[in-house]
Amino acid sequence: MPQVMEFKLPDLGEGLTEAEIVRWLVAVGDVVAIDQPVVEVETAKAMVEVPCPYGGVVTARFGEEGQELPVGAPLITVAVGAASLPEAPAAPAAEAEGSGNAPRPLIGYGSDHSRPARRRRVRPVTAAVSAPVAPAPVAPVVPVVPVAPAGPVPVISPLVRKLAKDNGVDLRALHGSGPEGLILRADVEAALRPAQPVAAPVSAAPAAQGERIPLKGVRGAVAEKLSRSRREIPDATCWVDADATELMAARAAMNAVGGPKISVLALLARICTAALARHPELNSTVDLEAKEIVRLPAVHLSFAAQTERGLMVPVVRDAQDRNPESLSAEFARLTELARTGKLAPADLTGGTFTLNNYGVFGVDGSTPIINHPEAAMLGVGRIIDKPWVHEGQLAVRKVVQLSLTFDHRVCDGGTAGGFLRYVADCVESPAVLLRSL
Repeated sequence: MPQVMEFKLPDLGEGLTEAEIVRWLVAVGDVVAIDQPVVEVETAKAMVEVPCPYGGVVTARFGEEGQELPVGAPLITVAVGAASLPEAPAAPAAEAEGSGNAPRPLIGYGSDHSRPARRRRVRPVTAAVSAPVAPAPVAPVVPVVPVAPAGPVPVISPLVRKLAKDNGVDLRALHGSGPEGLILRADVEAALRPAQPVAAPVSAAPAAQGERIPLKGVRGAVAEKLSRSRREIPDATCWVDADATELMAARAAMNAVGGPKISVLALLARICTAALARHPELNSTVDLEAKEIVRLPAVHLSFAAQTERGLMVPVVRDAQDRNPESLSAEFARLTELARTGKLAPADLTGGTFTLNNYGVFGVDGSTPIINHPEAAMLGVGRIIDKPWVHEGQLAVRKVVQLSLTFDHRVCDGGTAGGFLRYVADCVESPAVLLRSL
């Protein structure tokens, strides 16, 4: 007889506590194999296809496309050992310790993905049936205040509980819109909205209402990270204009010999890794609990990539060991994954320094906000023809503005200025970089 196993939304790593269902990849009645992706979800960091650790027939799905589920909430149930869909789906069976049908670990999620969901069923309160009695005298009608049923509140997410507590919402008075009455964040947010009037005079003008866009997913993650950066990091910015004519000429010469094309971003990244080797203070992070500055041994270079889903910041691992050709290839690979929504959470974490080329938006300068918990970010404006004094003569040269925002706790202005000046010198004369290799 088939055993019905319940698969819960696993911990996708990096502190993520919830995910939104984007697209179901299986339907009730489908036969799935072990580790076959069953649903595509969107977290605050990336789009992820979630594989199921059981093989069998899908007997139930939980959640609709567009619905947000907390980690630990049920996703699907699978009849293990069934060849076809049973006539009536059985209730999810408890996973016995040491069972021969124990799931295989999900690749990338770690070996412990079976933590309890803490989801409980709320028993409905039924009125007791008593024998008929003689009608009592009619008494004045007194309004009755509804009393919330006793018992556990069907809430899984600690974020939902905190949201309700902070805003004085009684969870027992809510009816959850999730599976089996599970209370979701949307239910608490709906309770916080002001009640709309039942009717309004026809002649009354509608109240001015702006468009409300949920601050969640990628946009919410970016907002939280930037806000935290501003709260915690005492940053400062310095900038300089540089003559990039020789750098552009060097790139053209490199690409003229054939082989993979070298991008401007790759050349700037190579310059950054050389500058960080000379000024390691900027490749660090601050440990507030230990009250220590931690200098990092490797440069994991973050770079900004604008996508339809918003700003993504993929990470090039061990950038200090890559040449311009390797950097170009890795930038192209990660950018394509970002645009198609296929970046894994690991591709978006662990950066130690950020290179932000906002010149692609047609702007000259900016004051970048540090990508917390990093210590610095180099911003690069557009490279355009400008009048410039070159070798004592006024000439038209290709000029770029470079901006460095840095954490003033890790270094003083002299160090930051030295870093930025070295970068500018390499841009103006690539031979400076060759001498330091």
